[in-house]
Amino acid sequence: MLTSLVFKRVLALIIVIYSSSLCASEPLKLTVNKIQQENFIKAEKLTHKSNSAQYQTLYNQLHYYPLQPYLDQQRLIHKMKLSDATEIDTFLEKYQGTPLDWPLRKKWLNYLADKKQGLLFLQAYKPTSNVELTCHQLNFSLQSGIPETVILPQVTKLWVVGRSQDKACDPLFERWQKAGYRTNDRVWQRISLAADGGKHTLIPYLTKLLPINQQYLGKLWHKVRRDPSIVSKLKYFPNNSDKETEILTYGLKRLIWRHPETALSSYKKAQLKFAFTQTQQQEITEKFALALSSKKHQLAQLWLDKLDFNLLSKNMLQWRLSQALKQRDWERLIIEIKQLPSLYKDDLKWKYWYARALIETGSHERGDLVLQQVANERHYYGFLAASYLKIPVNLQNKPLNFTLVEKRNLISYPAAKRAFEFHSMGRYRQARSEWNYLISQLNDREKLVAAKIANENQWFDRTIFTLANVGYLDDVALRFPKAFDKEINYYALAQKIAPSWAFAIARRESSFMHDANSPVGAKGLMQLMPNTAKHLKKGKINTRYLLNAKNNIQLGTKYLKILLGKTNGNAVLATAAYNAGPYRVGTWVDNAQSVPADIWIEMIPYKETRNYVKSVLAYQEIYQNKPGQVSQIFENVINMSIGG
Repeated sequence: MLTSLVFKRVLALIIVIYSSSLCASEPLKLTVNKIQQENFIKAEKLTHKSNSAQYQTLYNQLHYYPLQPYLDQQRLIHKMKLSDATEIDTFLEKYQGTPLDWPLRKKWLNYLADKKQGLLFLQAYKPTSNVELTCHQLNFSLQSGIPETVILPQVTKLWVVGRSQDKACDPLFERWQKAGYRTNDRVWQRISLAADGGKHTLIPYLTKLLPINQQYLGKLWHKVRRDPSIVSKLKYFPNNSDKETEILTYGLKRLIWRHPETALSSYKKAQLKFAFTQTQQQEITEKFALALSSKKHQLAQLWLDKLDFNLLSKNMLQWRLSQALKQRDWERLIIEIKQLPSLYKDDLKWKYWYARALIETGSHERGDLVLQQVANERHYYGFLAASYLKIPVNLQNKPLNFTLVEKRNLISYPAAKRAFEFHSMGRYRQARSEWNYLISQLNDREKLVAAKIANENQWFDRTIFTLANVGYLDDVALRFPKAFDKEINYYALAQKIAPSWAFAIARRESSFMHDANSPVGAKGLMQLMPNTAKHLKKGKINTRYLLNAKNNIQLGTKYLKILLGKTNGNAVLATAAYNAGPYRVGTWVDNAQSVPADIWIEMIPYKETRNYVKSVLAYQEIYQNKPGQVSQIFENVINMSIGG
């Protein structure tokens, strides 16, 4: 839900748009100069021979070409020397903050650091997350005469991290330590960070920095990091100290995920010997409740009930909801929803389930009234509510409209020209970099104009992300384009699956970014894992093949058909399996009693998969919506049972 401030801002924007543009303007189709593109590519390959006649001829022909600055950038990177300082400074000043800036600035700063050119380095330096360059900047600042009292406090945040830092920081850290900044408390902070999500191999080094009488604690923390079951042996915690209690808390929160029974019994014993703080008890209780709920442990509800209702996170509220639904405890659900913090009371999820609970307990009129409110929203729960009431869904479609003049003004920005030029060349990473810089320089109305132009030129993912950036969600056609419609329709129908399902999967997986690469290695429009794609194709496969939209759609729709077969034609389960894998979904079904599909979806143990299924169902409804008709997709959901 939008905050009231954002809502007012977007509403004002809508009013301006509608008052200035009451009729649709013609689309702005951008043209491509293929000759200029070819000349640019040739010149790029010659930047290391920038003095050659061939390069100079090509360069001069590209005088008005949007990407010509990239030739200057690459030339300066290839042949970096101190005599170029003035030209580099001029270039960096002109393109400061753009994608043209950082590659050259980083190379220049590293070059100046190697040459020990402190003054030039400090002139060119801009704040960065690059630790090596930050340490060089602080070192050069000290050498320039800036007092230690100004510089060394900044070093603390570089040292107190859970990993080793670049060797360029070593002289700085040594000076920092000699000045007395490396206290025991800071060593312990770093040990904690190294243990909890950092590099635990750093702990032995940090342990040696502790006083002799505390080093056993550092060694103990490292043991618990590697094997949390150590907390079940209280002989390793002989002194009942605050630090031992902290290590116990850390270990118990890890152990509950691996060995629940051992963690439960160990905590019970530890409470007799150690004085856990209120915060530590709350952390342990929440972690135990979360782990036991996700494992469907018989004591899950007991631990959920121990939590302070007013301090519950969204995640824990979800688990309490799923437990109540699992038990069909509608009375309890009504009581808990009434007690929700005001922050969550307007959430459509809670309104929907409150209405369902009212209906299940006989309060049909009140339940239907709440459902009618929810049914007005373009949302998963809005579509569910509409189907329960047997009324058409409300898409709340308010298309954006802009004049051709506005579009032409927008495309005149140099960054816009560079972004669309890279996009037309198929250099999508560079295109997105330029686009992101462009968007950072625009007001909200201009961002929406840019989104419209991107859609008109088949750059669908930038349209979708830019609309989200502004918070304007009511132009349904822009947010849910039928991108690659020829290919998706062809291959979906060939596999005898609903094209709307394939559109919804591609929209949820990649927002139609056909060169998408996920952190776990999934690739392309429909985010296929290489091994899955190899099995589907029955042969060798490479990244280039998978990033081809046609190939990806062909294999993705084939996989959807296979999953549909494995789930006996149940598209809800097949959708869950596309995200979490068919084996895992099979275990969820086998371990669940028969429940309505909307309840089963709410009980999916993985938050990612739970939200994924809801999104795909809502997106599919949008893609196949027939005005004036009750949703067939959500009718199936409310009439379907899963499990048992």
